[in-house]
Amino acid sequence: MPTVTVIQPTISEEQNTKIRCAAYCRVSSDSEDQLNSFMAQMRYYSQVFDNSETEELIDIYADEGITGTREDKRDEFQRLMKDCRKGKIDRIYTKSISRFARNTRDCLKNVRELKSLGITIYFEKENIDTANMTDEMMITIMGGLAQEESTSISQNLRWGIKKRMENGTIKMCTPVFGYELVDGNLILKSDEAEIVRQIFDWYLNGYGLAAIAQMLNALKIERFGRTSHWTASTVGVMLRNEKYIGDQLFQKKYTTDTLPFRQVVNKGERDQYYYSDRHKPIISRDDFDKVQNILAEHKKSFKGLKQDHIFANGFVNIT
Repeated sequence: MPTVTVIQPTISEEQNTKIRCAAYCRVSSDSEDQLNSFMAQMRYYSQVFDNSETEELIDIYADEGITGTREDKRDEFQRLMKDCRKGKIDRIYTKSISRFARNTRDCLKNVRELKSLGITIYFEKENIDTANMTDEMMITIMGGLAQEESTSISQNLRWGIKKRMENGTIKMCTPVFGYELVDGNLILKSDEAEIVRQIFDWYLNGYGLAAIAQMLNALKIERFGRTSHWTASTVGVMLRNEKYIGDQLFQKKYTTDTLPFRQVVNKGERDQYYYSDRHKPIISRDDFDKVQNILAEHKKSFKGLKQDHIFANGFVNIT
């Protein structure tokens, strides 16, 4: 008869009874109101678990100024999912489905994966607890509503931008080489402005785009903090940029209306807004017009050469 030795547990069951919780917070812009909301969410989740006898807060995962429509852009959300897969978390708290995801497909995919891992989610605003769900239809409906909310918000933002473009109050978001941005307005940078004048002068004197780019790289001219980063394409874009004569054309690109939102070149699908004499010019209108004429001639010549090439039509006619 074998001898049985009972090995007593070294860790009491009471020590393992607490549910390991995580909180996920997100705001989709860096406006002051949204940042206040972000900080409020952080404070709330930091305090809510302090006196809980059944739950403990493992970590707060917070994406600031990040869109909810693209999961791959949310680093903290990705960290949350990785920790869930490692078995560090039992339950997730989040303010609403729209904070968790605004894309129905991603929302469902993640809820299903978390459920398969034995992890539950509580959406406070909708009062939905996946621990009590027997039908995914509810999460589909709520995910769809969140997606519609994202589309609606995007449309409202675009409407506001459009109105500002129409009434002349739109502000620049990024400067072009030769200017700096001050309160949404382009202000001349004398050192860079001299480089812009040199580029236009070189082109008017017969230098090509690639040759100009090579000279700028050889001179180690910085562009947005980087040297040796000039290309023929970069020079071509600069030579066509109306901002160098003090004008601004808005809505060269536009955002699509449906998910996933994409920025596309405006080829006449949307209105454009041209402002004249909006800021101090670097190049005279006369020189700018001369450059546009040369660019147009070069484009026409290149197109003609392309059409005359023996392979242009996909076959060679031999007689």
